[in-house]
Amino acid sequence: MNALNRMLQRVNWHTLAAPILVIMVLAMLIIPLPTFLLDIFFTFNITLGLIILLVSLYMVRPLEFAAFPTALLLTTLLRLSLNVAAARIILLHGQNGPGAAGQVIESFGEFVVGGDYAVGIIVFAILVIINFMVITKGAGRIAEVSARFTLDAMPGKQMAIDADMNAGIIDQEEAHRRRSEIAQEADFFGSMDGASKFVRGDAVAAIMILFINLIGGLIIGIWQHGLSLGTAAHDYTLLSIGDALVAQIPALVISIAAGIVVTSVNTGQDLGKQLVSQIFHNRDVLVIVAVILAVLGLIPGMPHLPFLGAGAVLGGIVWYRKRQQPKAEAAIPPSPAEPEEVTWASVEPLDPLGLEVGYRLIPLVDKGQGGELLARIRGVRKKFAQDFGFLVPAVHVRDNLELRPTAYRITVKGVEVAGGEIFPDLLLAIDPGNVLGKLEGTPTTDPSFGLPALWINNDQRDKAVALGYTVVDPATVIATHLHQILQSHGAELLGREEVEGILSHLASRSPKLVEDVIPKMLSPDKLKKVLQNLLNEGVPVRDMRTIVEILAEHAPQSQDVDDLTAAVRTALGPYIVQGLFPGQGELPVAVLDGQLEHLLQESLRNSNGEALEPGLAQRVLERAGELMQQMEAGGMQPVLLAMAPMRAFLARFLARTAPRMRVLSYAEIPENKRIRVVATLGA
Repeated sequence: MNALNRMLQRVNWHTLAAPILVIMVLAMLIIPLPTFLLDIFFTFNITLGLIILLVSLYMVRPLEFAAFPTALLLTTLLRLSLNVAAARIILLHGQNGPGAAGQVIESFGEFVVGGDYAVGIIVFAILVIINFMVITKGAGRIAEVSARFTLDAMPGKQMAIDADMNAGIIDQEEAHRRRSEIAQEADFFGSMDGASKFVRGDAVAAIMILFINLIGGLIIGIWQHGLSLGTAAHDYTLLSIGDALVAQIPALVISIAAGIVVTSVNTGQDLGKQLVSQIFHNRDVLVIVAVILAVLGLIPGMPHLPFLGAGAVLGGIVWYRKRQQPKAEAAIPPSPAEPEEVTWASVEPLDPLGLEVGYRLIPLVDKGQGGELLARIRGVRKKFAQDFGFLVPAVHVRDNLELRPTAYRITVKGVEVAGGEIFPDLLLAIDPGNVLGKLEGTPTTDPSFGLPALWINNDQRDKAVALGYTVVDPATVIATHLHQILQSHGAELLGREEVEGILSHLASRSPKLVEDVIPKMLSPDKLKKVLQNLLNEGVPVRDMRTIVEILAEHAPQSQDVDDLTAAVRTALGPYIVQGLFPGQGELPVAVLDGQLEHLLQESLRNSNGEALEPGLAQRVLERAGELMQQMEAGGMQPVLLAMAPMRAFLARFLARTAPRMRVLSYAEIPENKRIRVVATLGA
């Protein structure tokens, strides 16, 4: 016995409810039921219909009753199976009188329609018309339109969620929750569109079952049991009408619930509160209606008591609400004169990435006005993640009235790193250096690359393209500038959270590698510094498997970040060279003058890599800037080859005056590449 109790306690009855109901429905279609069970099931059907109706009345939004379409199907099947079970009993035992099919059917046949089968047929016909022609038809049409509108609105809602997430208004978890809610809403209204057909079919089936019971009962009663025509018509008609009414009333209740579900509007209140607050909200309306009812009640020949009574009730409601309003206003506490206590919630964190725009640029970020900038920013973040191997934080876009109306600025951790001025109604025509003619426009400079450019009208686009200009719209100008800032500030944007994301992504593919290396052999902070060193020189960190494997080989010998970075760069040498010289077998590079190389070696050895003689440093910086411009003018990628011990120092040293000069060591050049020296860097 104890074992049986424990087993029953472990059973999850919630999961068994639907299977039990379906099995019960199928059983009633096949197995003859005694009348007392039929009474119980009819009572259960009415109870279930009332529960569903009340749940629909008290729900705040449709998704709170997401199981309604399935409940509609199951209750329809339950009613039809009860009709079949009742029809079997009526046809088998109808000769015994109106009580042959149980007390519930007898009560509906005798009490509800007063024992008059003619009245019963009329009442049943009225209920069917109300259910079929009014409630079911209207609810079905609303469900169809709601499903169509919900599906049509899905792309816009999804893009709005993406825009809020990119703007930093919501986080990834909230965006996922909203997307799931939109998908559930579409599924719900799509299911309701189909489920409404069940109710229409149920109404048609009820009419057919009624006539089948009537005709079949008369035939069986007269021919098989020898009843007179009057007796057979009376008994079988009352039984059939009772069965039809006891099934049709719950069907009407369920149809009303379906209509309430599909017509409800999400206002944060249940239906009762919505009706009371919205219908009786305006006192002027109540006063006008009360006066009209009072006038109707005073007209001779009109029923005075009902109209005057209704007018008096409405007048009493207005008077009562007028008395309660001062009390409600007095109950509202006055606003506190003292400021609220300062808490940590008052401290707003700095945005890792921010874009501030002047008020004339707001249409660029407003989707309702056709702005495309948010979509471009999403594309920039995706492109950067694909190229460099990690996801930067969301860009927080906001307006700033302190800026010029057409200005924008990009911030990293609250610090302005770039900016520019955009004319939203014009196009930017950039001169790449080989244009074929002049173009009318407002001279300016491309904010991303510093190239000469012109602001032109839209009708000059074709002419500008024909002359060799690169023509871009304002949103693309800002997005391109943002992409350049991400590339140059990738190391600053790589924090511990981003490193954890990189490791989690790698662990999903190579879990053992991450487990063995981080943090056993190398701490996450050391890994972050190595990755920042790579990003500082424009080296992507996409190949994290190779990076972690190389760190695992060299971490036991040295924990110095520069040494580890050099080892990783050597392993990534083919990838780095391919990014600088795509598809080229011969590499045009610059090298150090022999005398300068010797001087640098001596200086680094004597100062431990911390300083150079000021005069020498200035001459090298000037010459490096000139060399970078010469190589770029010749259509070459400015690359300087140096000995491995001085590569890191030279890269940091030249970063200010020759920011696009890439410094490689000889060890980073693949064996299948040939080097062609095109210039020499000397002092």
